[in-house]
Amino acid sequence: MSYQFDPRGQMGGMTAQPGATVATGSGYLGQAFLWMFAGLLLTGGVAVALAANENLLVQALGYAMPIIIGQFAIVMVISFLIRRMSATLALLLFFVYAASMGLTLAVILSVYSTSAVATASISAAAMFGAAGLYGYTTKRSLAGLGSILFMGLIGLIVASIVNLFLGSDTISWVISVIGVVIFTGLTAFHVQRIASGALAQQLGSNEKAAVFGALSLYLDFINLFLFLLRLFGGGRR
Repeated sequence: MSYQFDPRGQMGGMTAQPGATVATGSGYLGQAFLWMFAGLLLTGGVAVALAANENLLVQALGYAMPIIIGQFAIVMVISFLIRRMSATLALLLFFVYAASMGLTLAVILSVYSTSAVATASISAAAMFGAAGLYGYTTKRSLAGLGSILFMGLIGLIVASIVNLFLGSDTISWVISVIGVVIFTGLTAFHVQRIASGALAQQLGSNEKAAVFGALSLYLDFINLFLFLLRLFGGGRR
């Protein structure tokens, strides 16, 4: 399970002042979604290519831990150093991360049935779309919700680590349900934060905000999909 997240993206309840920043935020929201979808396509392409080659899949499995550590490192570098790097470098790192996630997904999806993967994909897309639309259209500030969800995410990670030793199916099911709720809420929070211009104000650049926003939304969708896949995992091979 990928619990990677952007600490800066969850905190900081800054909201944009009414006026020009809102229009600007709406503009780079589209750019953020564009980069996000490009990242998802790259992830899917790598996953499909690996799934079609069993030898490559086995080799990828042998490098699972270094890959996961590298993924976490990339997210942390982008999250904490994005102000010091160019938007182009941040975008390049994002695509490296997305490609490496294809390796991880190929291994994870190999143990699930096609029907479970399809159901999780459709459900994740529907929930992500609904949450994103809510975050974009609501007049209510979700800044406070973002802080609560971030704390909930930390608790979720701790509970998941503990359950690695307990191996409880019931706890795993509860964690998956809570994970779906948290990442659905984070999707709405991130969309509002991008569209309002708050993220651009924090980073001081629309281009960097588009890349960082894409990473945040990408992580929301991937984690939402993986948690749903665990819930629909009764169809495991």
